[in-house]
Amino acid sequence: MLSPPPSLSGPTAAPSSGHRLAPKQLPPSCNSRLRLTPRRLLATSSSLAGAGDEASTSTAPGRDDGIPFAQLSSGIILRTEEQSLLGDDAPASASAFALSPKLPDQLKDDHLAEAPAYPAAMNALYAACLAGNATEQLWNFTWPAAVAMLHPASILPVAVLGFFTKLVVFAAGPLVGEVISLLPRIPAYRSLAAIQSAAHLVSAATITYAFAVHRAAAAAQPLLLLRPWFAVLVASTAVDRLSCVAFGIIAERDFVVQLAGADRPVALAKANATLSRVDLLCETAGASAFALLLAKNDPLTCIKLSCVISLCALPLLIFMGGEMNRLADGIFDHSENTASRNAAPTFSVEKTVETVRQGWSEYVRQPVLPASLAYVLVCFNVALAPGALMTTFLIHQGVSPSVIGAFGGASAVVGIVATFLTARLVRELGILKAGAAGLVAQSVPLGAAVVVYLTGTVTRRGALFVFLGLIVASRAGHMAYSAVGLQVVQTGNPASKAKLIGATEIAVASLAELAMMAVAVVARDASHFGALAALSAAAVAGAAGMYCRWLANPTDELRRLFPSRRHGSKVQS
Repeated sequence: MLSPPPSLSGPTAAPSSGHRLAPKQLPPSCNSRLRLTPRRLLATSSSLAGAGDEASTSTAPGRDDGIPFAQLSSGIILRTEEQSLLGDDAPASASAFALSPKLPDQLKDDHLAEAPAYPAAMNALYAACLAGNATEQLWNFTWPAAVAMLHPASILPVAVLGFFTKLVVFAAGPLVGEVISLLPRIPAYRSLAAIQSAAHLVSAATITYAFAVHRAAAAAQPLLLLRPWFAVLVASTAVDRLSCVAFGIIAERDFVVQLAGADRPVALAKANATLSRVDLLCETAGASAFALLLAKNDPLTCIKLSCVISLCALPLLIFMGGEMNRLADGIFDHSENTASRNAAPTFSVEKTVETVRQGWSEYVRQPVLPASLAYVLVCFNVALAPGALMTTFLIHQGVSPSVIGAFGGASAVVGIVATFLTARLVRELGILKAGAAGLVAQSVPLGAAVVVYLTGTVTRRGALFVFLGLIVASRAGHMAYSAVGLQVVQTGNPASKAKLIGATEIAVASLAELAMMAVAVVARDASHFGALAALSAAAVAGAAGMYCRWLANPTDELRRLFPSRRHGSKVQS
């Protein structure tokens, strides 16, 4: 093992904020018996397999008293740019490097588990997600309101847009993870930002054209759906959604895992929770901005302003992508697929079919499949959640924009609070039981909301507020399971297959949403909203039941991935 330069081995050496954190200084009692080099050790892919066997304990040179010191060979790695963390078969939560048995537990558990690998780059990722999610959330509130105004008597236009968007995601979802794995990550990230902004611009121009030319003729639903501009709107909305899916895969299944460290479960859990808070904060800001804009302007002006905000955020997203890579020592300079890194990506029908088949095969064989299927069932809830259908329903009920904005903002605030409570829930119950608690906490208020709606009293102001309040309360359980379920899937799958499985999971979730949008298309009228609400609540209840049954009958693989700790304050990971 190479000895570090004297300037780096002294007690006052401090790591750069953009690099991996150096190990903590050990107490004096440990320094006399343990020597560690603070230099980051890299290894070739050929030495990765034997990394665990290359750590050894030997006698300090020049000493004959037998005092051991830890010797870490170059085969011990934290991460390489050209190979996944743990190989093809190791679970993503396993340690990516080996340490001597003499290393103190406090160093391994507290420092390595809690500190992210690249803290400064992680902050850049949070900033990029803040800018991207803020524009996306504002857009998600404005376009359904504008489309609903084209035909105020029906939810059909919004339902048709949602149906075809989910259909495209379902068909193309398994390919997204494979395609972005073939490309250098930062150029792909920047290209996705540009594509999404362009999709917003096309959608805004199309809706503006519809208001200016065809709004008077939009009263006839068949004519509205068959017009060429509506087909363009469907296409641009689908492209926007695909870009959003790709962003989610890159951020949640790649960037955050590499920057936090897959071998640092506490740091990864904190990073996931922070990303959830950023998303919910953006949802709160988007709902508030939407309420403010719609209260003072017509829907057409709102969608124009939303598009302008999206275009203004594009330069910031491009800059933060490069800054994140710079602070992470350029680990995202290349694609993960080393075999095709130096060759141009090629696409063919056979390769496409094989990729889709492989994605579905890996998804079905994953050891945490019930946790993923529970998330899919939760995605059936497209009616009793802040979104396009709920916004359209409230507009048709004559609810004021301020109430719609307050509903969306309150839902996001409850979700933010839930991310803080989830950490404590995980410490008390363990990560798997915390997921079950989140699903139950979501299904119970939704069931009560359906009962309130079916009694027919939502036309009264007080009953409407109770109905919306129960939906807001259910967001706590929804966000709790979103955070917990994501970490369960991250932990239970190999790092090399994470994006392929994640893209397939998104495709399956889109299939669930697609089915519900098909029901909405059949229902057509806002008076049939109760059937959508009942189906949504039933799907969440089914998710809770399936997950609890899986938890009550654990397999050996599940016990290996999530070993129980004697102290409930420890996270199962």
